[in-house]
Amino acid sequence: MTDWNAVVDRITNFVRNVVKNANAEGVVIGLSGGVDSSTTAFLCVRALGEDKVLGIIMPERGVTREEDVEDALKVCEILGIEYKFVEINPMVEVFLNELGEGNRIAVANLKPRIRMIVNYYFANNLKRLVAGTGNKSELMVGYYTKYGDGGVDFLPIGDLYKTEVFELAKFLGVPERIIEKTPSAGLWIGQTDEGELGITYERLDTILKALEKGIDPAEIPKKFDVSEEEVKRVLEMVEKSRHKREPPPIAKVRDLL
Repeated sequence: MTDWNAVVDRITNFVRNVVKNANAEGVVIGLSGGVDSSTTAFLCVRALGEDKVLGIIMPERGVTREEDVEDALKVCEILGIEYKFVEINPMVEVFLNELGEGNRIAVANLKPRIRMIVNYYFANNLKRLVAGTGNKSELMVGYYTKYGDGGVDFLPIGDLYKTEVFELAKFLGVPERIIEKTPSAGLWIGQTDEGELGITYERLDTILKALEKGIDPAEIPKKFDVSEEEVKRVLEMVEKSRHKREPPPIAKVRDLL
């Protein structure tokens, strides 16, 4: 059984040390109203205090679910933290007007990159760090936008699988409505995380945990309630997203100079 008190202590000490070592005055967090950003906010307030945490709520009118905005505001109210409300529609429109309408993925990725810029604007202005909200499941399969929601200074819950984030959220007292609602990055109307991934988080985490333990992929369907196709899909996602988890490659020419 997981000792969540120990997990919270480890993460909050990590947050304090990261902020202290950077000589920063606090953190900013993009609050989506989802379980990951809400859990991250709860942890950061425990680590630093409410006056050192700024929430940035960045909905897209016509796409972001109203309940997500309400839940993000509720988290700010519960934690007693200051927040900024920035609707991103005007910024998205400027980019598309200047660059031309792109395909669905190009447009979808534009939005988290705009949100990254907003986060860093406030972080730079306030001499703070950007606290990332990515979890281990999504980091491992690359389910995030490079230089978008992946553009952060540190990752408090980056070593927790999504199913573990749900457990930690319950332990911390994150509102039940946030924990139980269908996860969505809000990239387009009707978009859901599991729908886009093509697998439930429970099954995804089962496979990722087995791989982490060094279990032969061919043996995973025999040991757990997952299919060969699901294991293959997860392996492909991990491999295709490897570039997201590594620094940009550099052409080595020093030996020629």
